Amino acid sequence: MSDQATNDRIQDYVNKDDVVLFMKGTPIFPQCGFSSVVSQVLDHLQVKFQSYNVLDDMDLRQGIKEFSDWPTIPQLYVKGEFVGGCDIVREMFESGELQQLMTDKNVARAS
Repeated sequence: MSDQATNDRIQDYVNKDDVVLFMKGTPIFPQCGFSSVVSQVLDHLQVKFQSYNVLDDMDLRQGIKEFSDWPTIPQLYVKGEFVGGCDIVREMFESGELQQLMTDKNVARAS
C-alpha cells in the first residue's frame, strides 16, 4: 500500500502541469516501447507535457498504480484527469479524440 506522502506528491504532480506522463525512462530516452509510443504521440500533437520517470523512484512506480487504480505504466493525465495508458492513448489519437481533448481542455502548445 502506498503511503500518504507519495499519494500527495502524485496529486501535486498531476495538478501542477496541464499534461503529465508517468513513464519508464524519459521522453528523450524511453525505457519501454509503450512509454515511447505515448511520448511520441504527445510530441506529435506538439503539447507541452511534464514527464516523471518511475524507474528512478520505486515509491512513485508503485504509488501511481494505486493512485489511478490502473496496473500499468505509462499513465497520462490531462488537466488533473487520468486519460489512460498506451492502448487508450493510441486509440484516442487515431480517432482524433485525443486532439479534441487537448483542444477542449485548452492545453498549452510546446514552444
